[in-house]
Amino acid sequence: HVQLVESGGGSVQAGGSLRLSCTYSGDSYSNKFMSWFRQAPGKAREGVAAMHTRAGTTYYTDSVKGRFTISQDNVKNTVYLQMNGLKPEDTAMYYCAAGTFTAVAWVFEVNRYNYWGQGTQVSVSS
Repeated sequence: HVQLVESGGGSVQAGGSLRLSCTYSGDSYSNKFMSWFRQAPGKAREGVAAMHTRAGTTYYTDSVKGRFTISQDNVKNTVYLQMNGLKPEDTAMYYCAAGTFTAVAWVFEVNRYNYWGQGTQVSVSS
């Protein structure tokens, strides 16, 4: 069965950096959307960054453009989220997700994703 295993969360001060990793197993990694979502307490889960594993195209929500970078190692079936210039408002549980849909317009729609990781906490202090 498909598993997504995340790592790399932690606590940093504002302006710091973290790199999250998500390794996909149990099925073909190819031709999927691999994405990062986050959820802060009391808020809805929101899409942060997405990547199509075959095309290599990337997508970002406006609030992280220029600060976060999504990338992949398709030998290791792993997607990364490099987060620089972290702000207190980036504090959240971060989730990796995999989806088999094809519409780019859906990349940040939570209910389009088939598989989810367990989440990793990112805390940014001011």
